[in-house]
Amino acid sequence: MSRSTSIAPDHDPIATGRRALWWPGLAFAAGGAVVATVTAAAANAIGVSLEVGGEGIPLLGFTQLAFVFSMVGVALAAAFRKWSHRPAATFVRTTVALTGVSLLPDLLVPGTDLATRVTLGLTHLAVAAIVIPGLRSRLR
Repeated sequence: MSRSTSIAPDHDPIATGRRALWWPGLAFAAGGAVVATVTAAAANAIGVSLEVGGEGIPLLGFTQLAFVFSMVGVALAAAFRKWSHRPAATFVRTTVALTGVSLLPDLLVPGTDLATRVTLGLTHLAVAAIVIPGLRSRLR
């Protein structure tokens, strides 16, 4: 007489793990987008030009780009969670490096004044300060 015992969980742990990352990731991305927009609006309010190469950057441009690239970070976190042995450490190293790379265009675009360059850099760092630690905490 043989008896079969199942130790399978009642829910799919992979789907739960993804859900546990994507919903907070959306919140972190939205928070980063708000912070980027507020940072740019505050700088603009004190007289900083948000022009790069003679073209003004609309405030919603900060919102959109911060959100989209934060969601790229969420996708990276999901990929590292699935395929990395140390997802939190890999995620932090990768996203800090990508944040550094994202600062290069702000520094290298000709015809942009220093205050604008600093503002653009601050928006990148502000978003990273919200999204990276938030997602890192979900990877532990």
